[in-house]
Amino acid sequence: MFENVLTCKGISFRMKITVRLLLLAGIVVLAVLLPQLVHAVAGAEGGVRWLPMYLPVVLGGCILGVRWGIGAGLLAPITSFIITAALGNPMPAAARLPFMILESVAMAAVAGLFSRKIAKNARFAFPAVLAALAGGRILFFFSVAVFQSFTPFTPAAVWGQIQTGLVGLIAQAALLPWAVIAFRRLLRADGNND
Repeated sequence: MFENVLTCKGISFRMKITVRLLLLAGIVVLAVLLPQLVHAVAGAEGGVRWLPMYLPVVLGGCILGVRWGIGAGLLAPITSFIITAALGNPMPAAARLPFMILESVAMAAVAGLFSRKIAKNARFAFPAVLAALAGGRILFFFSVAVFQSFTPFTPAAVWGQIQTGLVGLIAQAALLPWAVIAFRRLLRADGNND
């Protein structure tokens, strides 16, 4: 979506990269700060229930497209882990980090696949968010099932986390498409906001 807007506005390649990097950095910062805020307000269980890191990651995929979205999905959990580990309380936990990277990259990539369609028709934000959230959670479950002999997680424990996180998934599925649509409207200069 963002690429289409930058191209329509005739922005140079160097400026496109700069703008994308700034937006990517903002998404990663939000993906680090939002979980901290949720944990401060709702406790440790708040992260499992509300899944705050996924909101900016999916938003990044919808806005930035597949490649830059994957960057957001990769950088968000790694950056969060590095910063919070330095502060003494790593989030996500080291054992969860590889799965969270895989899950967030998948969410961003799936959302990014819809980016051009969203640029043409805002209503594609709804299936983009649903497919991204569902795809990431399904991949999380199956990756733990495949690698359960190498991890402290079991499919049953992950299934319990997925059930606990349904509240967050539903909230994000209901609200995030509207955020994507609002961002799209801010970007579009021609007034055609479908």
